[in-house]
Amino acid sequence: MPQGILLFAHGARDPLWARPFLDILDKVRSLRPTQHVDLCFLELMHPSLDQAVQAQIRLGVTDLTIVPLFMAQGGHLRQDLPTLIETLHRQHPALQIRVTPALGDSPELLEAIAQWVVARV
Repeated sequence: MPQGILLFAHGARDPLWARPFLDILDKVRSLRPTQHVDLCFLELMHPSLDQAVQAQIRLGVTDLTIVPLFMAQGGHLRQDLPTLIETLHRQHPALQIRVTPALGDSPELLEAIAQWVVARV
């Protein structure tokens, strides 16, 4: 079953904003060479989530994991993302879609950030 991973970020007007997310994309691709891994955005940048899902389907992906690269559970993750996922389920009923917790919900990541801060103060 072809598997795909979509890293899902907010997006910004400044293209340099995406640089860390592109670095994450490269690292995940190197760690998961047999999976189709892409980066997509909620707004202001391309591809959108819908565009990225379409591209994954064209590659034959039938099992998709969406990883929100958000630090907090704001309205985008509580309201916008579930609405987008519901639409994707209706449009592509055969596509298995899972959404991981947001980056900021990871105790390991929060610990690493705290350690990074403490090492610099």
